[in-house]
Amino acid sequence: MDINSLSKTDMLRVHVKANARETGIIGYDNEKKAFIISVAAPADKDKANKELVRFLSKELKKKVRIKSGLKSREKVLFVE
Repeated sequence: MDINSLSKTDMLRVHVKANARETGIIGYDNEKKAFIISVAAPADKDKANKELVRFLSKELKKKVRIKSGLKSREKVLFVE
């Protein structure tokens, strides 16, 4: 699965699974229209959010910010 081919817009929906063994893209949920991403950081003190932004910025080679869902598994990200 190539995240670059599905992120043509400025917004990207993701479902985050924290405390995984490694950070990576697991798949895509067609019903929610969101990428499922595992994050190798705990959902404590914003660690999982920072790891998610770091990972996606590296994958997309673009700046990524969380627009909504800071305390939720379902997030909307802004890709610049």
